[in-house]
Amino acid sequence: MARKRQKLGEILVSKGALSADKLEQGLTVAKGQGKKLGETLVELGFVKDAQCSAALADQFGIKFLDLDAPGTLEELQMDLVPEDLIKKHFVLPLSKSNGRLKLIIPDPLDLQLLDMLRFRLNCEIEMVLSPKSQIKSVIDNQFGGAGSAGMFDTATSLVTESIDVTMDKSVDSSIDITAGDDAPIIKLCNRIIIEAVRSRASDIHIEPMTDRVRLRYRIDGVCHVRDDLPKRMQNAVLARLKLMAGVNIAERRVPQDGRINMDVDGSQIDFRVSSCPAYHGESVVLRILRPESVRIGLENLGFEAENLDVFNRIIRRPNGIFLVTGPTGSGKTTTLYSALSVLNRPDRKIITAEDPVEYNFSGMNQCQVRDSIGLSFTTILRAMLRQAPNIILVGEIRDLEVAEVAIQAALTGHLVFSTLHTNDAPSAITRLIDMGVKPFLVASSIQAAMAQRLIRVLCQNCRAPDEKPDPKYLKLCDIAPEEQATKTIYKSVGCSKCGATGFKGRKGIFELMLLTSEIRQLAFERAPISQIRSAAKAAGMRPLLYDGKVKILNGTTTPAEIARVAQVSELID
Repeated sequence: MARKRQKLGEILVSKGALSADKLEQGLTVAKGQGKKLGETLVELGFVKDAQCSAALADQFGIKFLDLDAPGTLEELQMDLVPEDLIKKHFVLPLSKSNGRLKLIIPDPLDLQLLDMLRFRLNCEIEMVLSPKSQIKSVIDNQFGGAGSAGMFDTATSLVTESIDVTMDKSVDSSIDITAGDDAPIIKLCNRIIIEAVRSRASDIHIEPMTDRVRLRYRIDGVCHVRDDLPKRMQNAVLARLKLMAGVNIAERRVPQDGRINMDVDGSQIDFRVSSCPAYHGESVVLRILRPESVRIGLENLGFEAENLDVFNRIIRRPNGIFLVTGPTGSGKTTTLYSALSVLNRPDRKIITAEDPVEYNFSGMNQCQVRDSIGLSFTTILRAMLRQAPNIILVGEIRDLEVAEVAIQAALTGHLVFSTLHTNDAPSAITRLIDMGVKPFLVASSIQAAMAQRLIRVLCQNCRAPDEKPDPKYLKLCDIAPEEQATKTIYKSVGCSKCGATGFKGRKGIFELMLLTSEIRQLAFERAPISQIRSAAKAAGMRPLLYDGKVKILNGTTTPAEIARVAQVSELID
């Protein structure tokens, strides 16, 4: 006599994943809505989809596979099943032997699908069960463009999702870009923006090409191709985004800047929009500004304990200039705002001069530079000094005039924060002198300079020990054999949680230089940068590469990532 199959709800209760009371609630809702119990329980938030899928596997005596587990994706053999079947029916091939295909599916009760697959693939099917959400993420990874769409909501074209196929051929620049929210171009632009935010992107790039419009998202500092939009939609898409940004949609000859504020998943997100004329049409970039990104706290920026202690002492000094250096996109603004968040108290007056003001903070007086009306950095800074501030933030020291006013502020008892575009911390001194600032002013006003870069952090869900790390990268990162022997070096793997990249999120690596009496003397004497760097190292400055090595040995990132970001000029000294 066949064993009676246990019910799904009973399995979940027996596993401790669900209480009897919630099972009763789920049964009532499922019956009232005509839905399957498992689907209803997941929608209600009573169980996770992986728990439900594992219980289904138990119920039908099928193997369950957690696709989020490290190394699981390496088992897939995607070429065993045509791409159209994989994407349409959410199935993943594992292996094939003796005419029998092992196939990952989300629903063992979909008998019609199984019959169709047997017919199309001309083989027997051995079912393996995984949650539909995990299967979808893997499909996104494989087919979403440049192997990176696992971070995106869907693997299919944004155009076909936002615009009805029957209308697609008629979509061109003549479409009304100011119509209701159901207009095809409006739906497309909204979907691009929402998807980019959900994918943790920092920028959206819309780039006209000869025969298409390329759409890319920058995620964790790396650009990923998302889709190619039809060329005929170029004018309509660009005009819609410019209209949202509040700039002149008829002007295509000169660069323009605007802003968009949009509600995404209940949060108000700001976008800084820049359009620039290019050969095949205007290139438009939307920079996504998340207020929480500059309120993450100093501890989460990536400082090692010793550097964090020194940093905290510097930002609490009563006067002087603290410079943060690095290329565009290295996180300088985030670091300075994190410092200001710590110092922002009712008993301190903080004034900033920025171009543009990217993040609004209560309790701070933020001034927007407007060169078109004569409101320059210099004008704002001079006005600031009459406002009796305690702390001043200058967005960037760009020229001699701004540098001299900032130094004047520091020498008259103000704490000044600013940024400078140099490759390392010691170069900040020589850069100011090259601008024309007198060496004795640099020596007397600068308290510290810090260089930084952003590195990608290994996904904690799928990272794996690297048994044979590349000796080339170990040498570039100055990791000695004895250090390698006593520490575990990790490599990136890739899973559905990180979009198959192996990385999720970013942290900083830092080079913090305090101006000692020796370094001040070298600055006064216009000493070459090599001497200043040697003196800084002797005084305890840890170079960028050293900080990167620490993060390799503690499992935060990989040698290849540090070699890419920190470069290797440190080893030449």
